[in-house]
Amino acid sequence: MARRSRQSLNTLWLGLAAPGMAWMALFFIVPFYSVAAVAFGQVDPIRQSAVPEWNPRYWDFTLFTDVMHRVVDGDLGTVFVRTALYVVLAVAGCVVVGYPVAYFVSRDAGKWRAALLVLMILPYWVSYLMRMLAWVNLLQPQGWMAQLLSHLPAGNRNWLSGQPITVVLGLVYGYVPFFILPLYATLDRIDGRLLEAARDLGATSRQAFWRVTLPLSRQGLMAACVITALPMVGDYYTNNLLSASPRTEMVGNQIVFFLQQTTQPQVGASLVLMLSAALLVVMAGYLVSVNRAQKLVTR
Repeated sequence: MARRSRQSLNTLWLGLAAPGMAWMALFFIVPFYSVAAVAFGQVDPIRQSAVPEWNPRYWDFTLFTDVMHRVVDGDLGTVFVRTALYVVLAVAGCVVVGYPVAYFVSRDAGKWRAALLVLMILPYWVSYLMRMLAWVNLLQPQGWMAQLLSHLPAGNRNWLSGQPITVVLGLVYGYVPFFILPLYATLDRIDGRLLEAARDLGATSRQAFWRVTLPLSRQGLMAACVITALPMVGDYYTNNLLSASPRTEMVGNQIVFFLQQTTQPQVGASLVLMLSAALLVVMAGYLVSVNRAQKLVTR
């Protein structure tokens, strides 16, 4: 009886989830197929514009192969390497900034916990573009932040003109709220009695953190890194607003550039496919890690 009831409940939840899953699949598969149709399509001989090929039997992979060679050995490879470096540095910055905040709010905030949670959610109420524009005003030569930084030994520079550190810090500032919340949820679920037991066994606060808190928060930390890294890879607003220089261009900037050119949208579509494939590999690795962790817990 209990087994039949559980099966009925599972069927009910599957039925409720099916429309949402179908909706998400539709709005992933259809746009992705449209991009593939452009990337593997033809070029109008007169207008020199892209002509999507919707029948996979007639897809032409010549241009896609050329773009891949440019990524591996040519000019586009530098952009991919730069993007990966910026994302790694920005995610590391999010860890440095976000982990202490999430830990403090989940463990030591006390009566200020609710207020701090509201402050953590506030950035979601303001669009990413508006927050970046605010930094443009702060970092322009007449801005008070630029004036303050000018007193440092290496701070007397134009911070909005091709400075990699400006782009990286902009990414950290823009995406750190997305990093903090999932990590906070994980840290908040850690049983405080485990930390008390560690202290009863003679562990210091530092040892309890490294041997109890950090291992138990590893999955949440990985989730936060993935959630922030994936959109960072395709970001182009940050560089456009805080640098607008070819020296700091990311993959997203190159994609937008090619898609806006009448004669080169196929190059942009090819870059979208390559970037999507790379991100799917990263996501698959993360899901495998989560699955292994769940199996270890259920043993």
